[in-house]
Amino acid sequence: MNRVIAAGTVGLAGTVSLYNSYHTKTKVRDVVSLPPVPARVDQLSRLKSEEFDVLVIGGGATGAGCVLDAQTRGLCAALVERGDFSSGTSSRSTKLIHGGIRYLQNAVFHLDKEQWDLVCEALAERKNLLESAPHLSAALPIMIPVYQWWKLPYYYAGTLLYDLVSWGARLKWSRVISKKTTLEEFPMLREKDLKGAVVYYDGQQNDARMNVMLILSAARAGAAVSNYVQVTEILHGEDGKTCGAMCRDSNTGETFQVKAKSIINATGPFTDSIRKMDDEASESICSPSTGVHIVLPGYFSPTNMGLLDPETSDGRIIFFLPWERYTIAGTTDTPCVPHDRPEATEREIQFILSEIDSYFDCNIKVRRGDVLAAWSGIRPLVRDPSAANSAALSRNHVIEISKSGMVTIAGGKWTTYRKMAEDAVDAVKREHGFEEAAPCNTVGILVEGAQNYHNNLAIELCQRYGFDSEVAEHLAHNYGSQAHELAKMVQLTGKRWPLVGKRLVADMPFIESEVKYAVRYEYACHVKDFIARRTRLAFLNVQAARECLPRVAELMAEELGWNEEQLEAEIKDAEGLIKSMGFKLTADVKENSLLSVSDYNKYLKAFEDLDVDKTGVLRPSELFEACKNLGLELSIQDAINIVNEVDTNRNGVIDLEEFLMIMAGGAGDIIVDNRLQKLVELHIEETGKLS
Repeated sequence: MNRVIAAGTVGLAGTVSLYNSYHTKTKVRDVVSLPPVPARVDQLSRLKSEEFDVLVIGGGATGAGCVLDAQTRGLCAALVERGDFSSGTSSRSTKLIHGGIRYLQNAVFHLDKEQWDLVCEALAERKNLLESAPHLSAALPIMIPVYQWWKLPYYYAGTLLYDLVSWGARLKWSRVISKKTTLEEFPMLREKDLKGAVVYYDGQQNDARMNVMLILSAARAGAAVSNYVQVTEILHGEDGKTCGAMCRDSNTGETFQVKAKSIINATGPFTDSIRKMDDEASESICSPSTGVHIVLPGYFSPTNMGLLDPETSDGRIIFFLPWERYTIAGTTDTPCVPHDRPEATEREIQFILSEIDSYFDCNIKVRRGDVLAAWSGIRPLVRDPSAANSAALSRNHVIEISKSGMVTIAGGKWTTYRKMAEDAVDAVKREHGFEEAAPCNTVGILVEGAQNYHNNLAIELCQRYGFDSEVAEHLAHNYGSQAHELAKMVQLTGKRWPLVGKRLVADMPFIESEVKYAVRYEYACHVKDFIARRTRLAFLNVQAARECLPRVAELMAEELGWNEEQLEAEIKDAEGLIKSMGFKLTADVKENSLLSVSDYNKYLKAFEDLDVDKTGVLRPSELFEACKNLGLELSIQDAINIVNEVDTNRNGVIDLEEFLMIMAGGAGDIIVDNRLQKLVELHIEETGKLS
């Protein structure tokens, strides 16, 4: 236990120092270099050779919070993640740091104490999360447009209660704004029947970067952490209690044992698989559901104003938020089976597009081709095994302690990760007798990059190193004070301005030096780690991510010593990730980018109607029959000629992509004298009369 106390002294001293450096508001402008965190190879060596007080399984937000909490209490902590840090749900959130305004509504109307407690806890944690990472997070005003007079006081009362519940953790008071001000703030909104809006405040973050910074903070505090280490077996001692885990390094295939006095299962949607690994007889408690988000160009939203649609066609809430110079819209909520690469379906994408399109001015059309990326995240709702009603799903987090002493932490949400970690480590402390470990001290702790961060850091990076302003803003808000360390690795551009910072993609602020920095100091092992989590390229624009894959792979190969075969395998693997982020969907419909959602659906139905034999293509014979049914005189040769006019791949038929491309061209007056367009419009008109 002396080792625990000694380690705790170091951890606590570092925590207090970091806390004071922020809360005394010191304006440090000198560049302070911190020693690099231990390399992955050194972390693996520790995992193989040491015995730990706590082993955390799962490298998402909750797992990262647990290992940081345990280590800063003075416990010797380790963490393993079978994929990359934040490769699952924690990188696929709505990016909000929020109390859950919809839960507050349910708590009031249904007298639900659990949801009331959840809101109160989340609002307190919201404040801490915003203060612990000022470079990665910020307050965001969110507008609720109102189209009926009676809803103005109704929504305002709800947001005012939200403010009152948060009280000392309040960001800003909610307010009611007029129709004129609403349109000034959000000019794209539909003006007809608009009465005004209610504006309330929540927080926003870069979730994957936040997750990685928590991991680095834990490593800097002394924890042994490693990604791409999969637990294959939970080990038990003669007394039946857990004593460690058998693990496999996914990068090398090497199998080894990690010795640990206690285990925390923080694996999110995969909670039950680890529980059953510990005890095959354990009943499942996780009920995962998938939430889909899409990314649109930044011009669809103001730079600093979100929108909430509280009443969608099926009762779900849709957020419409600015993020990283783009626009996020979502989310859906559909039951699913957990898997590593959940994908957004076309139906879910169309649902989101339809909902947000209904809020826009008639002159603004949200087109399917505007979707730059789409992702699906799996949210693990859980049943509390100790609750009287075992069938009820908990919106809060749940802690379970198995017969072997393994602590499972499940449920909850990003905003409450710190409190979830505190409760989990408290349970470990009680269950395994770590009485001399310090109480939780993560309130006020600063994550990696927050030390000495200030609001003028971007300007400092421009002046000190010669970055252009867009790149400097990106570095300041993604790396914080550690941007100085990255700046030491940049290369000259060979231009008069900017002096440094070669971009990976012309119109995006990501630079080549970030690749090497991610490998050396942020545990990036694969190309997909960089494009999806160390940067958010794949989450913002899958086409841009695909474009820079070869260069990213080339830079990582230099750092990691890949041969040509490994290089090609890395690119192929990253392409698989990009495909799951909507690349295939975007590529399939890029030709019909001029079509609105309603036009897309209209023409899709027309294609299906005309495709009588259901082969997925239109043949001359089908066009001939369609004309005959419409009473038009058309020879079979004329039908063949119509097909040939639009058959771009010269296979004698019209496929869906060719069809939509021609419909889009005709709708936009780009293609004139279009016989297929005229035939389709007449068909739509006639079928409309029949219906």
